[in-house]
Amino acid sequence: MRDGQARTVSGTTPQLRTILLTDLVGSTALVERLGDVPASELFREHDRLVLELQQRWHGRLIDRSDGLLLLFERAIDGLGFALDYTLGLRTMGKARGVDLQARSGLHVGEVLSWKNSDAAVHLGAKMIEVEGLAKPMAARLMTMARPGQILISAMAEPLARRASRELGQRGENLLWKSYGRWRFKGIPEAHEIHEVGEVGVAPLRAPANGAKAWRDIPLWRRPAALVAEVLLLVAMGVGAWISTRSEPAIAFAERDWVVVGDVRNLTGDARLDDSLQQAFRISLEQSNYVNLLSDLKVRETLQRMQRKPGVAVDRAIGSEIALRDGARALLLPTVSEVGGRLRVSADVVDPRTQATVYALSADGRGIESALASIDDVTSQLRLKLGEALSSVQKSSVPLPNVATDNLEALKAYAVARQLAHEGKPREAHAALQTALSLDSRFASAHAALGYVHAMLGDMPASRVALQKALSLQEGMIPRERLQLNANWALLFESPGAGYRAWSALSQMYPDHGNVAFTLAQLQLLEFRRYDPGLKLALQAARPQSGTVGPALYMQGIGQLGLGNFAASQRAFDAAVAAGVPEVEARAAALAAQKRRLEAEALLEKDLGTLQPMQRQRRLAQRANIALGYGDDAAAQALMARAVDESGEPDDIALLMRFRQLVVAHAAAGNDPGKTARDLLVFTPTETMDAGERYALLVAKAWIAADLGDAAAMDNALRQLAPEREIIARDWPSQALLLNALDARRKTLAGEAKASLRDLQPRLAGPDVHSALLVAGLEAAQASGNSEQAAKLRARLGNAIGRAYADGIGEPTGELLSAVWLARVRVARAPGAR
Repeated sequence: MRDGQARTVSGTTPQLRTILLTDLVGSTALVERLGDVPASELFREHDRLVLELQQRWHGRLIDRSDGLLLLFERAIDGLGFALDYTLGLRTMGKARGVDLQARSGLHVGEVLSWKNSDAAVHLGAKMIEVEGLAKPMAARLMTMARPGQILISAMAEPLARRASRELGQRGENLLWKSYGRWRFKGIPEAHEIHEVGEVGVAPLRAPANGAKAWRDIPLWRRPAALVAEVLLLVAMGVGAWISTRSEPAIAFAERDWVVVGDVRNLTGDARLDDSLQQAFRISLEQSNYVNLLSDLKVRETLQRMQRKPGVAVDRAIGSEIALRDGARALLLPTVSEVGGRLRVSADVVDPRTQATVYALSADGRGIESALASIDDVTSQLRLKLGEALSSVQKSSVPLPNVATDNLEALKAYAVARQLAHEGKPREAHAALQTALSLDSRFASAHAALGYVHAMLGDMPASRVALQKALSLQEGMIPRERLQLNANWALLFESPGAGYRAWSALSQMYPDHGNVAFTLAQLQLLEFRRYDPGLKLALQAARPQSGTVGPALYMQGIGQLGLGNFAASQRAFDAAVAAGVPEVEARAAALAAQKRRLEAEALLEKDLGTLQPMQRQRRLAQRANIALGYGDDAAAQALMARAVDESGEPDDIALLMRFRQLVVAHAAAGNDPGKTARDLLVFTPTETMDAGERYALLVAKAWIAADLGDAAAMDNALRQLAPEREIIARDWPSQALLLNALDARRKTLAGEAKASLRDLQPRLAGPDVHSALLVAGLEAAQASGNSEQAAKLRARLGNAIGRAYADGIGEPTGELLSAVWLARVRVARAPGAR
């Protein structure tokens, strides 16, 4: 009992309720401005407004001070109260010449309520108490809302939105806006939040990040999840996987592209709305002759055309898309009822003239004939476009055998793809579950579910879903089977295995830019091979690709690693123009060009609005830049700030503390001392993932070599020994680091000539890892080979871009980038020896 006060519990079972919390903005300042008497009159009018609205919307007022706490049976009632309350405050404030606004948070969840005893109420307690997890959730929404803003949870939004028609014309004119997923202090899971309001009233601005609530960073921006993002783009957002015959019979066969317009459904049967669109794509994707422009790419082009989301791709718009993206033809499907039969037809349109070149159709009886008719129409289309009859007959498998015969399941799958493209993986997950409840053997839906789980970071669930898809892969078209196996290798085997599988896929489908993008990412971020990675990134940016922006960003990293700073900056600028907002690599390119102030300004921009982990990364990047410029004090101060952002001790905080000591060690010129010794006492925790554990051990071995501590180095290398075989085969960049460590160990043991001899093949060519350059320079100096030492010193001094690029996107590089930058700085110094 609270403060010894008696209370009467009215029920011990939590009940589902709508909870609304509001806060009157600047109420104390308002009293000071108006004076006591006018302010008291205002608050009495405010109370009358609350009472009126409470009765109108059937609310139960639980608490009132500067804000309100109300319970409602229905979400629409809570929303109606919040809308009227917002307007009422505006009216009251306008009459007095003041700005009167409230913040509002609306949530639906379980609450437990009870009545306090009369004695407790007499002593000052509220008549009714309300507790439960829904209350702090509504409070978080209210706290983060801007003045005049109504924030609503993902639990409340669909309930209120479906019932908004009860508000009449007002409900039709409401504005609904999603601000994505947010994380709240004290609440383990991220939650999607929305704003709802009226035209001219709602702020329609995203809430600001703060200490208690911050935007959940999109997974595609997290280095550890780059692969998962590509999987979603490739596996769910792509319809353009098909190429190619080496010697086409007619001009179109030179792997030309087709835009598929929106299906016109003239039957009135909603089951055909999205399902036939998807079916046309799947049927055509069996061809090795026709390339389809992906629906993701179509949406990107519509955005560049400044068309509203959801606009129909008809003859005029589809032709413009085709001309912009280099497609040779536009396909316009239609489904209708003609003479009691279901007719599926398609116009093949020349986008230059918008004239119909071919009109194809197939009739059937009843809705169940639609899929067979689509197969018939697409086979006719392939023949018209010049594909050989034998090829069409060989590769045309009936749609029910490579997708599903359930049109509702196909529609749910199509909806899931669209939701995924819109950045709503949780909603896509729900749609896929619906598809699988209708057809549990729908292999493509199981695969898509696995990719969505990967996007959400739930790798065990991803494994289960993809295993199910693999068991059903005979129900997929050949391209999807290859892609599924390639994704499995990448997610659950190794980068090397994934690269081999994706390379095989690229041999079959060389026109697919997303395949090239996946390979580019692996080369640049996993293998640290900037020359081949850059070439793949250039392929991935072809106009028909759905990943032009990310491919441009990868080009920037490749050019940075090769030392082409101006080209790197141009690629990053183009990526920003294409909607890729990443800043760390862009800042590195500026820093490498001796544009330190611009680099620091870029990293400092909006720093206060970012969530803690993002701020840590920005501060650590600034520390590296300061170190590269010889500003050691600033580097250490920035790392101290980054560590302060870590919060409660965990594996991430431990690695950030380790990185702080690495920077301090590098700033000390690699001189043996307490800082370096402190680094060697760090040990991996049991909760660290394999990548973090590996990074920590490699970094410890590197620091031990700096100290000349052979025993500590041997200990770290011994812990890495069980993994060396698979690393050598399937983790090329990590294998290079181990090669560098082996060379440093030999040099430490007095075998510098042997060390240099072993390194020579790996030092050939311009694309050499920073760690190998450092190890080679040490070996050349220790063996007395002054000529080789001078050459390697010059190469290392010119490898500033490489040192920055080698630190982007994976834990080992991030931990050791500071020591490589320090070595580059020393090599660049006048008179360096």
